[in-house]
Amino acid sequence: MDEIKAARRNCGWSQRFLAERVGRSAQSIKRLENGVGSVETLVAVVNALDFQLTGIGPGLTLADQLRRRREKMGWSRETTGKKCGLSPTTVLQLEAGGGSISSLMKLMAKLAPKVRRRAPERAYWGAGDKADRDSRFTPPEFLETIYTVFGKPDLDPCGHKLSPVKARRRFVLEEGDDGLRDPWSGRMVFVNPPFSEQQKWLRRAHEQWEKGNVLTVVCLVPTRTDSAWFHEVLARDGDVFFLQGRLRFSDPRGKSQVTPHSVMLVLFGASSNQRDKLAASLPGRWMSTGG
Repeated sequence: MDEIKAARRNCGWSQRFLAERVGRSAQSIKRLENGVGSVETLVAVVNALDFQLTGIGPGLTLADQLRRRREKMGWSRETTGKKCGLSPTTVLQLEAGGGSISSLMKLMAKLAPKVRRRAPERAYWGAGDKADRDSRFTPPEFLETIYTVFGKPDLDPCGHKLSPVKARRRFVLEEGDDGLRDPWSGRMVFVNPPFSEQQKWLRRAHEQWEKGNVLTVVCLVPTRTDSAWFHEVLARDGDVFFLQGRLRFSDPRGKSQVTPHSVMLVLFGASSNQRDKLAASLPGRWMSTGG
């Protein structure tokens, strides 16, 4: 539970904000972080935080993973209950996605004692000092297209003193600013975040747009579509444009390098005219929202 609390704080979320995000009370989040509450609340929270577990086994859901793990070990629900100090009915509840966190912990201790959080994916590449590995600057010619379609940004919340982004305002961490903490404002915001913190910045962009602090947000990020948050929130509220080919980003030393992965544009609040102009200006394709 300490890791879940740390993950929430790393997202810059309060207990109340997380509670609103998952449709629970702030008190239920507080209880959860103290190891008390329902498995349903726990599952909602780990999905919202993109908190992925490893060491259990395959399965689309935690409940499915637990059932498959038990079956792989050749245990009946009765045997599992005896080993874990639980009733067969409680084991059945847990395998259906219900039950309490305390019961889940007892089950996991015997069924998957090596379960742990999957390490967040790192997305830096190339050589350089560790502090600079996430400092990759958007190609100026690409930025010119963004300016033509959306206008120059009012804010660059991921600012860097060497960044070519022509924003009216920027947050620079080394100068005491923090785009994950400080409120955003303006008509248009451009976000090229540290790629190793992609989910954190996308959530922040969505939050600031949803609150009405900014009219339009344009995010340039690696193409990652596997998280629950992408499917449940971003794909619903944002427009996703998959860029064809690879971009060349430059580092603080002025050296440029092609990304080892494809990238996409995630837009919040873009008009239909802006979307049409973007598609006509850049090679790529919109993510379909059809069934």
